[in-house]
Amino acid sequence: MMALVYICFILVIPALVLILLREHRTAKNLPPGPRGLPIIGNLHQLDNSNLNFQLWQFSKTYGPFFSLKLGFKSAIVVSSPELAKELLKDHDLDVCTRPLTLGCLKLSYNASELLFAPYSDHWRELRKMCMVHFFSSKRISTLFSHVRKTEVKQMIEVISGHACSSKTTNLSEVVMSVSSAIVCGVAFGRKYDEEGAERSRFHGLLNESQAMFVSFFVSDYFPLLGWVDKLTGMSARLQNTFQGLDAFFQQVIHDHLYPDMVKPNEEKNKDIVDVLLQLRNQGCFSIDLTDDQIKAILFDILAAGTDTAAATSVWVMTGLMKNPRVMTKAQEEIKNLCGNKEFIEEDDVVKLVYLKAVLKETLRFYAPTPLLPREAIRSFTLDGYEIEPKTIVYVNSWAIQRDPEAWKDPEEFYPERFLNNEIDFKGQDFELLPFGSGRRICPGISLGMATVELITANLLNSFQWEMAAGMKPEHIDSEGLPGLTKHKKNHLCLVAKKRF
Repeated sequence: MMALVYICFILVIPALVLILLREHRTAKNLPPGPRGLPIIGNLHQLDNSNLNFQLWQFSKTYGPFFSLKLGFKSAIVVSSPELAKELLKDHDLDVCTRPLTLGCLKLSYNASELLFAPYSDHWRELRKMCMVHFFSSKRISTLFSHVRKTEVKQMIEVISGHACSSKTTNLSEVVMSVSSAIVCGVAFGRKYDEEGAERSRFHGLLNESQAMFVSFFVSDYFPLLGWVDKLTGMSARLQNTFQGLDAFFQQVIHDHLYPDMVKPNEEKNKDIVDVLLQLRNQGCFSIDLTDDQIKAILFDILAAGTDTAAATSVWVMTGLMKNPRVMTKAQEEIKNLCGNKEFIEEDDVVKLVYLKAVLKETLRFYAPTPLLPREAIRSFTLDGYEIEPKTIVYVNSWAIQRDPEAWKDPEEFYPERFLNNEIDFKGQDFELLPFGSGRRICPGISLGMATVELITANLLNSFQWEMAAGMKPEHIDSEGLPGLTKHKKNHLCLVAKKRF
């Protein structure tokens, strides 16, 4: 088998050299960066498991603006608030599309959804539809609030059971479960998190799709070598993942078209699938809402909504456990403002100023979405360099949010920096970019943060948290897993003591 690979590689070397020579002129127009190898460029120097950190290390040598060569693709990396502002504000329209990998393209139904779709009239109409019908203030604060409340209450019951039996709580698993239950309740009208085969299948599909997003496909960087992905089994693995997701979403649509029992027709009972099917019947938008289009939208909501809220909530608790002073202050605020309430309502969360500062500091310090990828759609000049179309653009938000020129004591977890401070995470303050900025900013910020706020407020209100036997706060690591969203690599396992 390896002999066949070598023979095929030798046969395509002349074509590779020609393309390499063609690309050389473009590379001269980019800022300097780490020297790579012929043909493969810097690919051998990068590892998806900690890419943001590696790019930050490069920035120490080459500055906050440097270039990379990824096979036949050129890339630039921005690691300062000033350059991020120039790029995402002044040149937002020049870089308002996403780089598409084979995994992203396949799982997003050929980029027919919101997250990966190229910038176009179709994307703008799709975004408008989603903002009006899914992410509006009314739906988030009222129509979806009952789902969040129900699932967070069940989470508290589960942890209370652990506390009564002195059982260690795997908070990573518990929070992922409640996050997926909330997203499924909002999107599908039911959750797929019960024990048994269905739960295993559901979480298996989620985990495998995340893996496919960041997996290395040779064809992403060397189009002529796509056959290598077939030889390695990566193409088959991707196809199996897609077929599993497609079957799952098709069943969801079928269940809504042919329900076993008639659902009430009030607006508050409608989930996102109901709304999409209704919009298709009404023909209100120019978008052709085929089954595949609906599945693509559902995939965005499921993957992005579940992962971001769960990862952020776990990082919040990680930061609090490693900083007992901050934990005590956050719990005292809840007690002082909410009294002895057994459950913190969303109306209560509005008053918790210090908790909100803790959440902002978590987004800054741990950066659940550490890299913001874009792709140039036309030529533009940045810091005196001509950036050509198809250039991949990485905004290293992790590095920006730890920039000592933008933040005092950036390596310290210190929520007080956000008290009496107008800096927010909604894309207008370029030293804090956890959700991006401009046209491609995450549309579900409000929905995701409402979930994180309710989860964390009630975790702090209902329980005192302690380390498992033999563990100390300094033993909690901050390593992350590879993925579009950075989950904590090692599960956060704690001992809960009931406060009421």
